Amino acid sequence: CLMMSVTPTRGCLLDLPWEDILVPHILCHLPLQQLLILQRVSKSFQSLIQLYLANMRCFDSSQIGPAIPRAAFVNLLKDNEVLQQLALQNCSDWLTDQELLPVIGQNHHLHQIQLKGCAQLSRHALVAISLSCPNLRQLSLAHCEWVDSLSLRSLADHCKALEAVDLTACRQLKDEAICYLVQKCSRLKSLSLAVNANVGDVAVEETAKCCPELEHLDLTGCLRVKNDSIRVLAEYCPKLRSLKVKHCHNVAESSLSVLRSRGVELDVEPPLQRALVLLQDVVGFAPFINLQI
Repeated sequence: CLMMSVTPTRGCLLDLPWEDILVPHILCHLPLQQLLILQRVSKSFQSLIQLYLANMRCFDSSQIGPAIPRAAFVNLLKDNEVLQQLALQNCSDWLTDQELLPVIGQNHHLHQIQLKGCAQLSRHALVAISLSCPNLRQLSLAHCEWVDSLSLRSLADHCKALEAVDLTACRQLKDEAICYLVQKCSRLKSLSLAVNANVGDVAVEETAKCCPELEHLDLTGCLRVKNDSIRVLAEYCPKLRSLKVKHCHNVAESSLSVLRSRGVELDVEPPLQRALVLLQDVVGFAPFINLQI
């Protein structure tokens, strides 16, 4: 019905109030990719879509397709100063500080930023985020190895309302940097430190003591994490709902059992269940075992 009404001469769609009706109540329900096609219909529609883009609250590059050209990204967001959510996880091939910093600098209301895999950025991007986005709640920096202790310190100093941070495979970070983050950002509910061999018990224990609201913690592949810090986590984080410790070879069931008894979701099976799975793989069936003996 919308496409049947796009011809300006009919006066069906464009006669509606743009800012009061079309932008907030109609265009917001269309995929971004279709809006970009719609602006090619006429100059009037181009103006309408530009108005929508300038007032857009959420930008997700994945809505445009598997890859968005650099020039298109710059043009789409050049007039926007009201973004609240920014997801750029599929812009890693070309996204640098040059493209990102102007967007960050003019959008001070951002509360959710997704930069997973954006490997060509630098520490200046994180510093800019920390200075421009005081209300930031969620930040994903997974596989951004440019994140270092100084830029993370800036984030912790200026974005104390953070509730979810993904630092998966940020391999420059060590215990000291994580400790500073959790000391400043005590509202954290979700934290990923996965795939970081430099993270150990010191960081986990400080996280447990500083973040009583913590619900989700990912320690996958953190080889230096041991039983002691898991016990501290169980003691200080009563709201913990999930814990990932796969490939943490120094974490045993003796420390996990308390969390398991509380119903915390763990990504490793109990020893008996693991043994049965291994036995089934060997002999081809799961034997009956009388556990009451």
